[in-house]
Amino acid sequence: MNALTGTRVLVVGSGFGGLSTACYLADAGADVTVLEKNDSLGGRASVLERDGFRFDMGPSWYLMPDVFERFFGDFDRTPSDYYRLDRLDPHYRIFFKEDEGARPSTDAPGLYASDQAGQTGNADSATGDTIDITPDREQAKQVFEAYEPGAGDALDVYLAKSRENYEVGMEHFVYEDRTRIRDFLDPSLLTHARGLSLLGSMQGHVEDYFDHPKLQQVMQYTLVFLGGSPENTPALYNLMSHVDFNMGVYYPDGGMGGVVDGIVDLARELGVDFVTDAAVTSIRGVRGDFTVDTATAGAYHADLVVSNADYAHTELQLLAPEDRQYDESYWESRTYAPSAYLLYLGVEGDIPELAHHSLVLPADWTDHFDQIFDDPDWPEDPAYYVCAPSKTDDSVAPDGHSNLFVLVPIAPGLEDTDETREWYRDLVLDDLAQHTGTDLRDRIVVEEDFTISDFADRYNARDGSALGLAHTLRQTALFRPPHRSGALDGLYYTGSYTTPGIGVPMCLISGDLTADEILEDV
Repeated sequence: MNALTGTRVLVVGSGFGGLSTACYLADAGADVTVLEKNDSLGGRASVLERDGFRFDMGPSWYLMPDVFERFFGDFDRTPSDYYRLDRLDPHYRIFFKEDEGARPSTDAPGLYASDQAGQTGNADSATGDTIDITPDREQAKQVFEAYEPGAGDALDVYLAKSRENYEVGMEHFVYEDRTRIRDFLDPSLLTHARGLSLLGSMQGHVEDYFDHPKLQQVMQYTLVFLGGSPENTPALYNLMSHVDFNMGVYYPDGGMGGVVDGIVDLARELGVDFVTDAAVTSIRGVRGDFTVDTATAGAYHADLVVSNADYAHTELQLLAPEDRQYDESYWESRTYAPSAYLLYLGVEGDIPELAHHSLVLPADWTDHFDQIFDDPDWPEDPAYYVCAPSKTDDSVAPDGHSNLFVLVPIAPGLEDTDETREWYRDLVLDDLAQHTGTDLRDRIVVEEDFTISDFADRYNARDGSALGLAHTLRQTALFRPPHRSGALDGLYYTGSYTTPGIGVPMCLISGDLTADEILEDV
């Protein structure tokens, strides 16, 4: 008999953390029901469909394929049982807005100076040089060398350290949930941790290898996925460069929504039930006797509850004061990951200038990060990301059209009036035309925007954060909120607020860790 046979579990929220937890608990014999506030499953990995266009509303990078393989392998499946993967080439394209610092030579494959921008299909109006990062390591080394003598060899050294951090970090810090200080004093752990980049910031770490500011940006852009900046993210997260350069960037058939569909199919095979349009309004009771009230779907009863809803929302809005671990002052003192200004666009014709994933970066992005973390405001010279899945997948746009969305990281908590949105929409489209040569302004047939207040309304996100808690040194590992409630017996948490943190792979792992804690308590 499985350990949880006969145990009724309610999972609040169907993001990747909730889906993962539901699968592990159902596999352990529990009777699992997932309650989802919105009309579709997937949490922030929602899908927007309009007039033949299909947009991933949230995550769009399929990284760390080993985590997905391990997740499905835990149920004797493989990802290929549910969706197909294509490795992207190039992994992504970077447009630098200005030519500042040393100009690169232009004989490296995948690197184009502004006066040769047409080689990538860019219009003459593209203002800076352009880099393609491909699966070919030698190509990447040539690009780095073109900017800075010796940087090609430095890339090899940097990526070797990144690989070491990834392999040791994943096995001993990510898949093992170390929730107490004494867990970090284990002598065997100290042996494994020797040589890891545990201290300092990503900015200082990258500066040890590369002088050119553009190369530093290439090695740091993934920090956006962690909700941090080069100055406040621990150096340990250089492991993301191993994910990027060594493991590759993939596209799942149907986008990230296709991955959600695959995990939902797996969950249903394991016996999980799903209820949509079931916004939870309160969680009451104790282990063995919980009542979870919803706005429109009535009340549900369970022995255990797992919240994959926004952690702060759960604590402050769904629980009675005596059942909370943290008060308002705690949540007010946290550093939150950015929100985002998102513009979903269906356009006529092709977009040859762009790759599937493209980044548009100012020569100095310090001001942008300052306007996220230090002096919150809408950035007037933004660093941003453009996803164009129709470059890879014909099914996401009608014939003769292209599908893309633009994502600008912005500070959570900003006011986003209709006037602000209109101003920022024009700024972004003007910037895209100027710096990539992609002028969409007269070709748009479908348009939707999504930003701070939408994150707050749709996902109950604290201050409209797109990701939750940032990965600062004081909000990493045991300094993140726990999986097991310390105030209400039988209540657990999963998702990006908990360990291991932000990102789709991390949320899948969080589900495994939450399920482990539940099984420990049986």
